[in-house]
Amino acid sequence: MSRLITLLLLYRSGYIVGKYISIEKLIEKTKETYYEVLQESSVNWHEGANSYEPFVKYYLGVILNAYREFSSRVKLLTTSGLSKPDRIRETIKETLGKITIAEIMQKCPDISHVTIQRTLVDLRKKGEIIKISGGRYTSYVWNREDE
Repeated sequence: MSRLITLLLLYRSGYIVGKYISIEKLIEKTKETYYEVLQESSVNWHEGANSYEPFVKYYLGVILNAYREFSSRVKLLTTSGLSKPDRIRETIKETLGKITIAEIMQKCPDISHVTIQRTLVDLRKKGEIIKISGGRYTSYVWNREDE
């Protein structure tokens, strides 16, 4: 309930990124850290000597992450002249760390699964991306060795 109220307060203060990027999903991805900072912020609460700083810093980081993700999506959608394979390429290139097909589909909802798979095969053949693992846990990273 507190996260829902926080989201409402953010909207009322002009921080509308939560309408486009799920802040709840970002918290879910980092739920271990979320519970750690909640615990850290509650130490000595009964004595009135706790510090909310760890939680505030964490939550501000989540909001900043949401704006970065939103900015990244808008940048890709508004970049004129890029073909769908080029947008997939740029999505992977702009991602720090690994990315899955599901995440690519989330960032590029107008591109079909088949087009994404075809583009991934082409990018692997060219050596631009590296496939990590296989099967259900397959992910890809941009090959930064040639940069």
